[in-house]
Amino acid sequence: MSDPLKVALVIPVHNRRETTLQALRSLSRIDRSGIAVRIFVVDDGSSDGTSEAIAKLFRDVTIVKGDGTLHYAGGTNLGIEAAAEWEPDHFLLMNDDSVFHESFLVRLVETAEKNPRSVVGALLLLWDAPHKVFQVGQVWRTFRDGWQIPDDLTAFNVPKEAFTVECLVGNCTLVPAAAVKECGVLDAANFPMGWGDAQYFMRLRKAGWTLLIEPRAYVWCEPNTYPAPLHEQGIRRVFSVLFLDQRHPSNFKRQFQARWHSAPNRGAAVAAFSVYILKIVGKSLSFGLRKLFRVGGRQR
Repeated sequence: MSDPLKVALVIPVHNRRETTLQALRSLSRIDRSGIAVRIFVVDDGSSDGTSEAIAKLFRDVTIVKGDGTLHYAGGTNLGIEAAAEWEPDHFLLMNDDSVFHESFLVRLVETAEKNPRSVVGALLLLWDAPHKVFQVGQVWRTFRDGWQIPDDLTAFNVPKEAFTVECLVGNCTLVPAAAVKECGVLDAANFPMGWGDAQYFMRLRKAGWTLLIEPRAYVWCEPNTYPAPLHEQGIRRVFSVLFLDQRHPSNFKRQFQARWHSAPNRGAAVAAFSVYILKIVGKSLSFGLRKLFRVGGRQR
């Protein structure tokens, strides 16, 4: 009898104890047939008792401590580093705001084993609309400012078998240890929070790894939250976001780097970023004119 495949689950967390515990409860019920599983939670400086609760309720989970400065990419990298000492066959990069189907892991592993040099993502669904696909099937469209996510996919209209995609996200993706050894880890310097996962998987794709989605590996995720639209804010705030606040998702430097490192080529990256700038300018002018006409109408 051959030894079971070893899969290290890597989950960076910060100050959302109940969400993290919900994910771990879900993982405690999954099918592990033929798979040796270890869970590595990177607690990046939580102050809400996350580590203490995990240690009490899930004693088989390895807790890796961060100092609060790691964010998503750095936390994931630290988890990969800690898990690598166990010498797993695969790393499963995950978010904690997720609930997992009991068969999701065996299905991911099965697909990875059938498809050499593949990186396999789960079928992400929204937990407040359980049939609706979430952040899956991104396609690059240069003249629509870069990556576009389809909004019409459901659990019922995606392909029935594993299918190839142009890009993946890190909510729940199985990465072979061989891919990590070949291509390294996430770029935490340039992408500490957002875009680091997409950039990483594009790096793997360019190195010859096939990106797949396994449509039977169901994972339900919390919907994203977004900041207020930039064009509706004052000029001082807009200037700060675009040119100074690199933590904001709309920051020009952050947006340029995201395209530069994940686009199919450098020309496409520059063109897509130019379209992004034009969209920002257009929305701001349109909003300003509508506001001006409303004020003028009231004055008359």
